[in-house]
Amino acid sequence: MGDNWILFVPLIVIELGVTVTALIHVLTHDRYRFGNKGIWLTIVLLFQLIGSIVYFVLGKEDNE
Repeated sequence: MGDNWILFVPLIVIELGVTVTALIHVLTHDRYRFGNKGIWLTIVLLFQLIGSIVYFVLGKEDNE
């Protein structure tokens, strides 16, 4: 089990990248299709990868 952690490193990097990108987008924009800034921050922080994907699919305003 000592070397298995190396398999998870790329997944962790991808998850952090997507989450940080979603957080930056939520914090820098004021228009959303559904909800508001507080709701999207909570969703992205609590559910990380899934919350970030949901934000980019459902929450992000298209015409920016």
